Amino acid sequence: MFKSKESSVNSLLNKALTTLKLATSAQMESDLENTRIYAKPLTIKEKILRYKPLTSCQTHTLHHAMKGLGYLPAPVLENLTSYLGGPTAEQYPHANAHLRLILAVNRKLKTPLDLMPMQELREKFATDAVAMQAPKVWKQASDTMLSNIKRNNIKPFTKKGQTLVRWEDKVIADADEGDMTIRCYQASKRSSRIGLKKRHITNPDETVMLFLHGGGFCIGDIDTHHEFCHTVCERTGWSIVSVDYRLAPENPTPAALRDCITAYAWLAENCHTLNALPSRIVLAGDSAGGGLATLMAQQLTAPLQNAWLDLGIDGQKMFELLKRLPKPLAQMPIYPVTDIETDYPSWELYGDGLLLDHADVAVFGEACFKNSPLPRIHVLNSPMLGDNSKVCPTYVIVAELDVLRDEAIAYAEQINRYGILVKTHTVLGAPHGFIHLMSIHHGLGQETNDIIDGFVHFVHDLLSTNVQLAA
Repeated sequence: MFKSKESSVNSLLNKALTTLKLATSAQMESDLENTRIYAKPLTIKEKILRYKPLTSCQTHTLHHAMKGLGYLPAPVLENLTSYLGGPTAEQYPHANAHLRLILAVNRKLKTPLDLMPMQELREKFATDAVAMQAPKVWKQASDTMLSNIKRNNIKPFTKKGQTLVRWEDKVIADADEGDMTIRCYQASKRSSRIGLKKRHITNPDETVMLFLHGGGFCIGDIDTHHEFCHTVCERTGWSIVSVDYRLAPENPTPAALRDCITAYAWLAENCHTLNALPSRIVLAGDSAGGGLATLMAQQLTAPLQNAWLDLGIDGQKMFELLKRLPKPLAQMPIYPVTDIETDYPSWELYGDGLLLDHADVAVFGEACFKNSPLPRIHVLNSPMLGDNSKVCPTYVIVAELDVLRDEAIAYAEQINRYGILVKTHTVLGAPHGFIHLMSIHHGLGQETNDIIDGFVHFVHDLLSTNVQLAA
């Protein structure tokens, strides 16, 4: 019975791979030859591992493969998930069969982080993250029909009023006067159907988002989170600035925080080039980046001189800079790191078998704090330890199936007690890191769009209130 089930699943996987163009005929012939020689078909695990290198051959292979799985019948998805030892519907009732299969595949293929050198881990995460993104978000919006054809090989015809996104990488100084890359996104609309007329840059809210990527303060970059930033720009019309801050362990905490504050200072001075106002900067970030956003929201509104003095002269300079900067209009931390010490219930509930587990947190923590000039328990490392009584209005995004779920909720509850305007949006059935699945899982894609739209309404309400108060 088991042999028959394995054979049928192998056949199904072969068909899926060829249909999705993830396996060449030569590879399939090789499989058949192996079967003839050894009289033993490859297992599901062996097949998955066998086709894994294709992600380096076709940039968006994972996007097509994982999205394609979602079109399989639910019973087939359930059988595949069961075969891979994935979670059941009883365990995660809010996660559908497609998402549970994605989690099962991730669990089978995941290499323990402590067994991989950090540089290799960064490269793998970057490759996989980009491979899961939709190809369309990497097609640069051009000024003319000719440049569309020549540079990007995309269709020259665009719908009237369609929002296009263009981005540009800039190099600015980091907190220690080294080079740091930021990616600036701007939205535009065309008034011509054939795309020959001049684009009209649009940002009706005169708002700009400073986005801080996640990755445990050790991995991730502006490419790994490009799809999310592109989508925010496209849906909102806002300008977006994504920051490629320095990573641990080469640059332990609080190097990332100092770099992000430096990028905020650059943005406050240059936001006019992005059709935005200094008073309309919003902060956002996911995971570690969400933690950085909450720390920035705290220090930009109530900088703690004693905390910065622990860094000596560099800290004093940063404190003086913070006092001169405008306060952010709002923040949107997405499944953020907010409390590095307290063990919440979600730590035990969701610390194994998901996209972020106990072992991952331990590896990232060791890298961040081992050579830091600050003690682990310090205001500049854990947002919950500082003064959050004056932070900007906050829109907290929580993932249900997340080891960090409860600390995100605890942060929202703490600032709510201070009378800060806060809204919490919990995504049921979603794991930590779900924005990386936004274009391969229909439900999470819709949830991500709803989050962006919800934050837009949140900011619009703030702007309306500010106008009324000014009057």
